[in-house]
Amino acid sequence: MLETLYKKAKGYDVEEVVCEYSVDENGERQLSKEKHSIKHIPPDLSAIKAYMELKDSDLQRMGTENLKKEKIRLLKELKKSEGKHERKQNRSES
Repeated sequence: MLETLYKKAKGYDVEEVVCEYSVDENGERQLSKEKHSIKHIPPDLSAIKAYMELKDSDLQRMGTENLKKEKIRLLKELKKSEGKHERKQNRSES
């Protein structure tokens, strides 16, 4: 997790491929152009902040089993939070 946050925090390059197709006389699709380019994804400030907060946190010291338990706990909290948000939204639409 920290590696991904670090990558997003410092920015990275990604290869983009754009393909254009045409239809030949037999009605089959054929590749007519393929363009490769490198796109730079700039550093993300929220990722920098999250990385700095997590780098020295308790998550770093947790074992695999405890991390799995924490993940499950957080997902349950997220579902509860989403459910409350949906109910609130449904009431405001009525």
